[in-house]
Amino acid sequence: MTEPDGHPILRTRNITKAFGGLQALDRCTLEVRPGTITGLIGPNGAGKSTLFNVVIGLFAPDSGRVYFNGERIDGQPPYKLVRKGLVKTFQIPRELRAMTVLENLLISAKSVPGEQFLNLFLRSRRVRGKELESQRKAEEILRIVGLFELRDEYAMNLSGGQKKLLELSRALMSDPTMILLDEPVAGVNPTLTLKILEVIERLRRQGRTFFLIEHDMDVVMKRCDWVIVLHQGRKLAEGTPDTIKKDQNVVEAYLGS
Repeated sequence: MTEPDGHPILRTRNITKAFGGLQALDRCTLEVRPGTITGLIGPNGAGKSTLFNVVIGLFAPDSGRVYFNGERIDGQPPYKLVRKGLVKTFQIPRELRAMTVLENLLISAKSVPGEQFLNLFLRSRRVRGKELESQRKAEEILRIVGLFELRDEYAMNLSGGQKKLLELSRALMSDPTMILLDEPVAGVNPTLTLKILEVIERLRRQGRTFFLIEHDMDVVMKRCDWVIVLHQGRKLAEGTPDTIKKDQNVVEAYLGS
């Protein structure tokens, strides 16, 4: 595969971020093209998770800029970025344990008019229609990810892999155009790993963009269209999986020169 076409959906420009004396990101500049599965790899401590947290608004950069769909977004809170179509899943799923699988999705819907007290009295028919629409959407997402039969199960009772699928399902309830995935198959058994990867590929074919951190190089090299390598907070290399595998600088960053 050659370099992905089109204007980037995500751009970072000279992002820096330090925590005390630790320089996590050092003038980090990179781009992600729409409609791709782009992998972000690098040794432990390279700054991958920090970069994701800056992009999604959990951390403010010390300097530099982040652009999403051409709009500067650094410094905006996560809830505003979700409304713009940018969401993130977490390495350790953050399910609402005492709620059912279906309830976890319903509470993640973009807008829930019934939560506004006056709506219950002034526009009850409209509220009910929206709630039914959200439920149909949630059930369709659960069918796509293979959790429909568990829709009434409490989230606490799901396996680790099923919780990863639930985390992805909750993200999909906000109609994102781009999803940041932090180690989506870490600690997941092979069967559910394959299921998660198949769901990601299916969603990519429907037009969504994925930017993922993953330490499983087999997953990265077989599933990603483009790979970006971070080292000491900066982009070290980028290219197709085949190109990255042959890059001596990447080999030395992982294994030591």
